[in-house]
Amino acid sequence: MKVKWFGQASFLMESEKGIRIVTDPFASSLGYKAPSIEADVVTVSHEHYDHNATEEVAGNPEIVRGTGEREIKGIIIRGVSTFHDKARGRERGTNTVFSFKIDGVKIVHLGDLGHILTQEEIKAIGEVDILLIPVGGTFTIDAQEANEVVKQLKPKITIPMHYKTPAIDLPIEGVEGFLSGKKNIERRKELEISKEELPKEEKTIILGYKA
Repeated sequence: MKVKWFGQASFLMESEKGIRIVTDPFASSLGYKAPSIEADVVTVSHEHYDHNATEEVAGNPEIVRGTGEREIKGIIIRGVSTFHDKARGRERGTNTVFSFKIDGVKIVHLGDLGHILTQEEIKAIGEVDILLIPVGGTFTIDAQEANEVVKQLKPKITIPMHYKTPAIDLPIEGVEGFLSGKKNIERRKELEISKEELPKEEKTIILGYKA
């Protein structure tokens, strides 16, 4: 399977059979160039313009929102309800954490998670192979909180998202704080991996983007 980052919280995940999933598509007004791409499935973690621009994705995809489990073209997708803030949604509303079972690999996309996970949420999310986690703070958990969530979920691979880059003008931090003190870090244009290739020791991978 392949994983590519477009910026913010938007990724393309593609199975060995060519099934394509796009997470949290953004409007071009965000600063990143919205990719011209077709998909079979689009997931939306919450209804903000930098996460729900489903019209930017071609191919008449099935749009997935909210909690529950469904199977689409052989891929199991599960949504777990969380919050966009530390006040149980009173400030920014709810957020859906999505997990995907693709080619035997479980990927978890945390959306705009705004708090440390509860034990009930950790149990609902379950085992994690690859974790896509916001680290920029202000609108999501920050670097310190993100590191705590990584300890909670124990993924084999962690991919940070939703952090400041030269392409966007948002009051969030860059990825450097999250990377501080980490030793096993790789930088790749995109990730191509199988279940058999998952590392035995936790690894952080920084994916490239096009401004």
